[in-house]
Amino acid sequence: MPKLGPIKRKHLIKHLRQCGFDGPFSGSNHDFMKRGALKLWIPNPHAGEGIGRDFLRRILRQAGISESDWEKL
Repeated sequence: MPKLGPIKRKHLIKHLRQCGFDGPFSGSNHDFMKRGALKLWIPNPHAGEGIGRDFLRRILRQAGISESDWEKL
């Protein structure tokens, strides 16, 4: 369902939870989410478009989520 494009932080968090991540938890500079031993840093909230396509791809790669699995959520 979520397209691989600009996405707001709150929607990123919602969809990462659907993929089994817990959080977000407060870190020193950025919040993070956890799934097992994997710790995924997420961007701070900013005004504007949100998280761009390329940055979202990097986040998904670190999370071990394929683009096709992401779009199936």
